[in-house]
Amino acid sequence: MIQVDNASKSYASQLVIDNVSMTVPRGETTVLIGPSGSGKSTLLSLFIGIEVPDTGSVAIDGEELTPQTAQRLRHKMGYVIQDGGLFPHLTARGNIELMAREAGWTKSRRVERLDELCSLTRFPEDGLDRHPVELSGGQRQRVSLMRALMLDPPIVLMDEPLGALDPMIRAELQDDLKSIFQSLGKTVLLVTHDLSEAAFLGNQIILLREGRVLQKGTFRDLVANPATAFVTRFVNAQLRRLGALKDFPQEESQ
Repeated sequence: MIQVDNASKSYASQLVIDNVSMTVPRGETTVLIGPSGSGKSTLLSLFIGIEVPDTGSVAIDGEELTPQTAQRLRHKMGYVIQDGGLFPHLTARGNIELMAREAGWTKSRRVERLDELCSLTRFPEDGLDRHPVELSGGQRQRVSLMRALMLDPPIVLMDEPLGALDPMIRAELQDDLKSIFQSLGKTVLLVTHDLSEAAFLGNQIILLREGRVLQKGTFRDLVANPATAFVTRFVNAQLRRLGALKDFPQEESQ
């Protein structure tokens, strides 16, 4: 569904994305993970056409993403940004329906779709007429997800969607997201810094460092067959944080 070939991106003299090639399979969840500054969010911005690669290409469903095609191809994508990105002056309903109104949907069609999404995300209907400041963090994230899904796009891009939530709410939303992804069968690309979240939600994990892809595969691949010493260190650090490291072998730094 998304194909990247030899894409690079620099800002001033700093190379942020370094000759990246990758495929996001149709109907699966792919997770981008890596330390801060590894290029995760920049890569996501290339996928949605906010930024254009200096070299290489990005294709959506077989069509190259360019400044000329970006607006049309964005209609195939829903985008959930960090902290939800809701408009504070609009109610939850207003935020969710925004693009549908722009697309000329009738009121009855919007209401029908909104009912479907509230059921799917377990969002209380009495919260639709509240403003974001009146909602909990978890509810705001559900509103942001519903906004991304409103037009029923085949692709959903998510940039650290759960990063600002407390652990219990985050775990609950992880369960809901996994169920939603499986039931809808959409192509999902999710950015996170949390390996446990990547392992739980992702069919494929892509580990980035300094703008380059170090390894692609499942969580089991990263643990059992690390491609570099840095992969081992990254996995170990995350597992230690979770208190889950037992006898995983250590490798020398490089």
